[in-house]
Amino acid sequence: MRAINLPTDLLRAFVSVIDLGGYTRAATALGRTQPAISLQMKRLEELLDARLLTHEGRELKLTEEGEALAIYARQLLRLNDEAVAKLKGRAARGQLRVGLPTDFSVAFLQEAISDFAGAHARVTMSITCDLSRKVLDLLHADELDIAIALLARDKNPYLVRSWEERPIWAVGREVSLGRQAPVPLVTHPEGCEYRRRMTAALTAGGRDWRIAYTTPEIGGLQRAVSAGLGVSALTRKTLVPDMRVLAAREGFPAMEPIRIGLFYKHPRLSGAGLMLVDSLIGRMDQAAEPAPAKAAAAR
Repeated sequence: MRAINLPTDLLRAFVSVIDLGGYTRAATALGRTQPAISLQMKRLEELLDARLLTHEGRELKLTEEGEALAIYARQLLRLNDEAVAKLKGRAARGQLRVGLPTDFSVAFLQEAISDFAGAHARVTMSITCDLSRKVLDLLHADELDIAIALLARDKNPYLVRSWEERPIWAVGREVSLGRQAPVPLVTHPEGCEYRRRMTAALTAGGRDWRIAYTTPEIGGLQRAVSAGLGVSALTRKTLVPDMRVLAAREGFPAMEPIRIGLFYKHPRLSGAGLMLVDSLIGRMDQAAEPAPAKAAAAR
């Protein structure tokens, strides 16, 4: 099969249409006419022999093929635009609004952003921490430039990259838990994916539970667990020395993995934003849990 090259101008038009919500807005942003954008979309579909966009009433929807292409397109455009900026010697400047989830290793992400800010004095950073769904709502409303958040169980618009985390059960190092009493849970407020996974795993395992402590901040959650107020779901990066991990043999079954994603609207993102995205991807890739080793083939 002959190689097919996807022109970046077609990909840019495609991403602009879906991120800005229509052909007219994309045309305005790219300095083109609406018919020109329509022709570019038609050309892209012809190259891939796939339908990428559909209309449901006045709403533009991605097909399954369109959703798959959107992730690749954002990555290809990011690399293209970063290469141009680097070779042209463009310095990062301006303001960046970043959203982080309270229910992930916020300290780790804040460190990565702090390092970037220290290396780019002309970039002003504004950080918002909240539940993932609220962070994504702010991104959708154009109140954030970049968001890191837990993936939803259905659609994930503006997703660029994702990583998998395996939640672990954590309790204070000196705490002992009886098998008969309901498990005291230390958790974020309702709506947190870690909270949902804890309650689902315990219920499926036939163990009673109760909410013992609720806090919207990861620091408060860590302190509550360390103080012996209850059990919580954390990641390896948010486990602190005075905690221990609870195992299945103690009545704490494995929880469903969590996927965390990096989101942004490419047409809205500045050169500084693209540089921060590259830095965050590099840091997240380094910290990602290694994939399970494949079993050796039978001889």
